Amino acid sequence: MRCRLTAGQRHDAPQALPLLEGLTPAYLVADRGYDSDPLVTALTARGTCAVIPPRRKRRHPRDYDVARYAQRHSIERLFSRLKRFRRVATRYDKRDAHFLAFIQLAAIVLWLRDC
Repeated sequence: MRCRLTAGQRHDAPQALPLLEGLTPAYLVADRGYDSDPLVTALTARGTCAVIPPRRKRRHPRDYDVARYAQRHSIERLFSRLKRFRRVATRYDKRDAHFLAFIQLAAIVLWLRDC
């Protein structure tokens, strides 16, 4: 698992390619916020199929695999469950390392509850 923290006012899409560095996934499933021509072009050049729905105001919408996009729901549920931990939802920690450590701890707790 890889993650990267950004400032609250920063957009997540520029972090997609640095996170994928060294990996060659067959598919990248993301939400509409990641729909940008440079990102999709870079993914296609790497041999990765972008499963990103087009933005609603796009003049020429791209096709995407709706069934594969539906699998993203399980990841969204994980983020929702992580936000039940008040410390994650409000970001009490000032240091990134502490915040990431608590996210990992919360993920372990959630994983152990499901076992």
